[in-house]
Amino acid sequence: MKTGFIFDESYLWHDNGSGTLYLPSGGYMQTDVFVEHPETKRRVNNLLARCGLMKKLNQIEPRPATKEEIEYFHTTDYIEKVKQLSDTTGGDAGDHAIVGRGSYEIALLSTGGALRAVDAVMEGEVDNVYAMTRPPGHHAERNKGIGFCIFNNVVIAAKYARKKYGLKRVLVLDWDVHHGNGTEQAFYDDPNVLFLSIHQHLSFPNNTGYKEDVGTGEGQGYNVNIPLPPGTGDAGYVHAFESIIEPIATEFKPELIIISAGQDPGMFDPLGRMMMTAEGFGQLTDIMLRIANAHCDGKIVFCHEGGYSNAYVPFCTLKIIERLSGIETDVTDPYAAGAQGYPDKLYTNQKEAVDEIIAVQQEYWHALRPTVESN
Repeated sequence: MKTGFIFDESYLWHDNGSGTLYLPSGGYMQTDVFVEHPETKRRVNNLLARCGLMKKLNQIEPRPATKEEIEYFHTTDYIEKVKQLSDTTGGDAGDHAIVGRGSYEIALLSTGGALRAVDAVMEGEVDNVYAMTRPPGHHAERNKGIGFCIFNNVVIAAKYARKKYGLKRVLVLDWDVHHGNGTEQAFYDDPNVLFLSIHQHLSFPNNTGYKEDVGTGEGQGYNVNIPLPPGTGDAGYVHAFESIIEPIATEFKPELIIISAGQDPGMFDPLGRMMMTAEGFGQLTDIMLRIANAHCDGKIVFCHEGGYSNAYVPFCTLKIIERLSGIETDVTDPYAAGAQGYPDKLYTNQKEAVDEIIAVQQEYWHALRPTVESN
């Protein structure tokens, strides 16, 4: 398989300023750096280079998205606000969505990386792509940024794919530990984009990502939330993928798959409690490749989102790219031995959570069948 890799040094120059975890510093919050900072992504690149995998990937240059492409989702007023902050003193473009000096141009390049990834797989340049984009995007809503996200890269990429290539069925999967609220907003009434978000229940944002939120109007049944309990681990995720995601995707028969790949379900993440291992991310990638190969000639795009453990995100991301490329390196997970007490089998509470999601949502899944039968 030919696997593309998209990155630009500018992504690391987006400046969030100072903060503590995800909150501004001050008072009794001692000055630190926000968890969303360049080092995690830099270390992914370093590991890919150190183990030799980087030079075996097809290096693809991103391009800046145009303002008109950003307007596929975001309002003109919001775009202009981001540009004004970027051109002057910087500031918050919403809720914890910090714009630094020059961040507007970097955010355009981040979205453009996702668009370039779509072109690369749709035009047969590569089989699949991992886009190491920054700033992330899945929380960004139509008229505001949220949670370190400025422009919603995946939303704009899905809309771009439909406009440019005339696709009728795009599947967007978000496995970031936090709910993909911005992506949900974009496609909540859209039957042409199947959106699935698997996340830690009520982690972030507040009061979103409920299993009962299944879409509206023509989009009813095309929005699937899979909120899981903390501590779900590899086995619980795999069970949810095999019990919910794969059957729904099989009915939908996507022509393209786009994944919001946040590695913050990893076991050492400071903002997540899902206890996944690098091998677990490899297993999820295997399942999504199986779906892509069955329905869309392997056309699958990964766009980097969250993941805040400097030590562990590189190993999780490497495992994903190994599976995408079919190239196994000599890197082993150095933390695997310390995960022996972590969830490696399916526990009752995990299965019950998945069964409850199925019970609530299954009555809406029939919405997928007319689309399949008519196409």
